[in-house]
Amino acid sequence: MTIVALKDLKAALPKGKRLLGIDQSKKALGLALSTPDLSMATPLRTIARVKFTEDVKVLAGVCKEYEVGGFVIGLPLNMDGSEGPRVESVRHFGDNLINARDVLGFEPVIAFFDERLTTSAVEDLLDEHSRLSREERNKIVDKLAAQIILQGALDKIRAGG
Repeated sequence: MTIVALKDLKAALPKGKRLLGIDQSKKALGLALSTPDLSMATPLRTIARVKFTEDVKVLAGVCKEYEVGGFVIGLPLNMDGSEGPRVESVRHFGDNLINARDVLGFEPVIAFFDERLTTSAVEDLLDEHSRLSREERNKIVDKLAAQIILQGALDKIRAGG
């Protein structure tokens, strides 16, 4: 497959396959998983990044275990909607996933979703409502941000893209 607009993602996704939401940072990949009917996102896990060849092997295992057929990747746009260097890095990551189809074991379909303020929203929520230490918070922020990204995309798909 290829990179598609969010409105085309559901049609491009193989029947019965789930979506994996990804919040990408330099140090970690936060992962969230959709339900098979694409109605709800659940935080799954955070993967400490090593290098892409190793990261994609871990993603391949997750995809196989949970019958994933596509990805929604958070796109870190600037507050004014423009694209900066981080967006270029995320788009490159998406291209690399497509090129890693042999490792993944399937032809991935990918859509990007505006992730502005998701990580800071999660951090604010955890600061306000949690007694977790900074270290414990850091372990869950990325997967919760991935959940927000994926749920936002699912809601938008359901509303017609």
